[in-house]
Amino acid sequence: MWRHVASAFGSRYRVVLYDHVGAGGSDLTAYSESKYSSLTGYAEDAVEICEELGVRDCVFIGHSVSAMIGAEAAILAPERIGELVMVGPSPCYLNDGDYRGGFEREDLDDLLETLDANYLGWARTMAPVIMGRPDRPDFGEELSENFCRMDPEIAAHFARVTFFSDSRGILPRVKARTLVVQCTDDAIAPQVVGEYTAAHLPNSELIYLKARGHCPNLSAPEETIAVIRAFLEKGESDTVV
Repeated sequence: MWRHVASAFGSRYRVVLYDHVGAGGSDLTAYSESKYSSLTGYAEDAVEICEELGVRDCVFIGHSVSAMIGAEAAILAPERIGELVMVGPSPCYLNDGDYRGGFEREDLDDLLETLDANYLGWARTMAPVIMGRPDRPDFGEELSENFCRMDPEIAAHFARVTFFSDSRGILPRVKARTLVVQCTDDAIAPQVVGEYTAAHLPNSELIYLKARGHCPNLSAPEETIAVIRAFLEKGESDTVV
């Protein structure tokens, strides 16, 4: 997911890439539904990786729900994670009173019911919607392939944890300098969500991309690289996670 972006930073920064437990090349036997019933389990993993590698004061770059995982990790271990880049973040996907997360409860229930019934079909249908680039069907196909590499049961559980998570309360506790990157016409994390996130972080900067959809790391790597590079050059860290 990050190969087009990460390669731009390897010559100047120590770059650490990892797969969430249950995805990619991770050890599936390490997956525990109880541990990963909230985003905290994933945040603890990020902190453990930093500890194992002796990383201090790094920049954590997270896309979508991983941005909130990074926020939790920065609270758990501020000495390990000094700065955050949040690409298409959403602290809460559900509409709640005046807060507009983009989804009604019934929408998410229907979406997850479809996912449970036919995960591969769901992945092929939703990937183009998430990418938001009908002019480039190859982007949607690549994202669909990434989804399909996940174990369906783990993917369904992760989707429930993601879409029903509510990280709004932790935002004011994040002290790390943060870049919030907001895309155009993002069906998963609309503009109002990015603006809410930036407004409730104590030390944040909000950047709007021309890139459309939810995955600029795949669909618009050059623009994504440019805004991340500008943010990094203002800081002092030499490690990107």
